[in-house]
Amino acid sequence: MGAAALEQPAGVPGGPTRRPGRAAGPVVTGEVLIAGAGPVGLACGLTLARHGVAVTVLERGAGLSTASRASTFHAGTLDRLEPLGVVPELVAAGLTVPRVQWRDLAGTVLAEMDLAVLDGLTRHPYRLHAEQTALTRLLAERLQALPHARILFEHEVHRTSTVAGGVEVTARTPDGPYVFAGRYLIAADGAHSAVRTALGLAFPGTNYPHQALRVITEKALDEAIPGLAALTYYRDVRQSFSALGLLDHWRLIFRVPLGGRAADAAGLLRRGLPGVDVPIADAHTYPVSRRLLDSYRHGAVFFAGDAAHLTSTAGGLNMNAGLHDATTLGDTLAEILRGADDDLATRWADRRRSSLVDDVLPQSENRARGADGTDPRAAVAEIVRIAADPALTRDYLARSSLLTPRPVGV
Repeated sequence: MGAAALEQPAGVPGGPTRRPGRAAGPVVTGEVLIAGAGPVGLACGLTLARHGVAVTVLERGAGLSTASRASTFHAGTLDRLEPLGVVPELVAAGLTVPRVQWRDLAGTVLAEMDLAVLDGLTRHPYRLHAEQTALTRLLAERLQALPHARILFEHEVHRTSTVAGGVEVTARTPDGPYVFAGRYLIAADGAHSAVRTALGLAFPGTNYPHQALRVITEKALDEAIPGLAALTYYRDVRQSFSALGLLDHWRLIFRVPLGGRAADAAGLLRRGLPGVDVPIADAHTYPVSRRLLDSYRHGAVFFAGDAAHLTSTAGGLNMNAGLHDATTLGDTLAEILRGADDDLATRWADRRRSSLVDDVLPQSENRARGADGTDPRAAVAEIVRIAADPALTRDYLARSSLLTPRPVGV
């Protein structure tokens, strides 16, 4: 498979010196275009580029996002990222979490599970807490080091059309509109996907009847609370929340009614961690939704990550599922470009969507049980039962770590 030469618009480092007019014709960029330079878009781009595929990533922002967002990487995801050469540095930038704990507000440990039981199923028998931005930086560095790959910032996808042999994408740039041509387009441009909008596709689903309140504290909670695991689910009829430890801060996630305010955080902390002084570095609310595209494939356009699906965010599964979308799609398209049947991509789309419906969404919603305003006692009783059985524990942790066996190519 020959990787077509890349051409960049004027003003982009490494691009041609000419400055075409606003009605410039197609700029041939190689085989695959990707909308979005988040973790999903970059992971897919790097997967493809390592197969020798020419890749152009179009990102609307002026640079990589620095926003603090997802922070959980599961064992199955680390296995998927390993061929990209980013895992050692990603692990060094985060905190490895060897156990999961459930407590009540009195501090009683209700159940605990050791992720070491996953040894033999994965090369990473733990959960990693690291900033999403650490991964995007590593992926971008490796992608930009390859001669047949480009990341073009300040390139906002505006229009998408199918043409003979592939797709054309019009992007707004500081130098005016440019038209990019490619064999395939991958939409990894988030929940408000411009590609999805340009194609007029519905994003069916619903908002949950609560929202998340995330509180960040720089206090070392594991020093203040003896035996506290870096992943602890507090489940109590009085109040429930989750506590996640990172290298330099902790995140406390509460499910609050719609209309809840960040200003409510202090009261929630006093009730949730009585007797513990928790200084608040930041607090903010965000909506949580369940949405899923009817199909991840529309001709030569593929959808991955938040552009294809949204979950409750509980368990950190949505971004991880997106990274599985990305790496498996990259492998699949590379096979097709080497001569495999195009139907392989349709099977990829069907299987990835089925994985969301059958595994990820149920797990995410089950993990939120008892933290969404419902009585947590039934959920806690089920966890206690699982934790008491080694076989059930291993199965539970394998599924929640996205290690459930999948067909080849998915």
